[in-house]
Amino acid sequence: MSALLTAVTAAGSIACGWGVHGLWLGRRLTAARCDPLSGLWTRAAFERRALRILGRQMHTAVILVDLDGFKALNDRFGHAAGDAAIRATAASLTDAVSAYPGAVVGRLGGDEFIAAVPLPAVHRLAWLLEALHDAVTAPFRFEGIDLSVGVSIGASLSSDLLPAAPQGGPGALSLLMRLADEAMYTAKRAGGGWCDPAAGAPTHTTTAGRRTGRPGTRTAHPKEAAA
Repeated sequence: MSALLTAVTAAGSIACGWGVHGLWLGRRLTAARCDPLSGLWTRAAFERRALRILGRQMHTAVILVDLDGFKALNDRFGHAAGDAAIRATAASLTDAVSAYPGAVVGRLGGDEFIAAVPLPAVHRLAWLLEALHDAVTAPFRFEGIDLSVGVSIGASLSSDLLPAAPQGGPGALSLLMRLADEAMYTAKRAGGGWCDPAAGAPTHTTTAGRRTGRPGTRTAHPKEAAA
């Protein structure tokens, strides 16, 4: 009987050991897929998850986010401030898409980020872009002072590809990323802000005495621009 108990105890210890090892290994694999500074998914990990979203959702927005004034912030306040801006941006993006179940956010490198967000309806895209812009340009605290960066945002919508390209096809994500990148640079050339593919080029406005697209401002909502 004692021999049986000893064997069971030994087997339990081995199983427990393998369980702990498996948990440790899983955490190591997850960490390897995450950007160490921002905590967001790396490009490859993001793309795998984004492809799954595209295969399930009719309307998926692919959004490119590029910070404006990041180099100037680095030059003036140092790289630690730049790192703080990257972390603050990652937190702001993650928080802004949290209302959309299944959304994923990644960091492409430098001050460029990407998100894939399933939308319940097409018209929600403009609201989302505005929320992302306002969240990223909000001041963040660094060593007792408030700092901020501007941002240029471009988006593409998976349902706009139909029927020319299947949403879950291998080239769909690459095409959506390219279209979002083009829209982002359209916004950047216009001075920053966000570019909704349904609204065309961004419209400049002045907010709080500063040109739209600078820190703390935003591009006019399509309905405002039409007014």
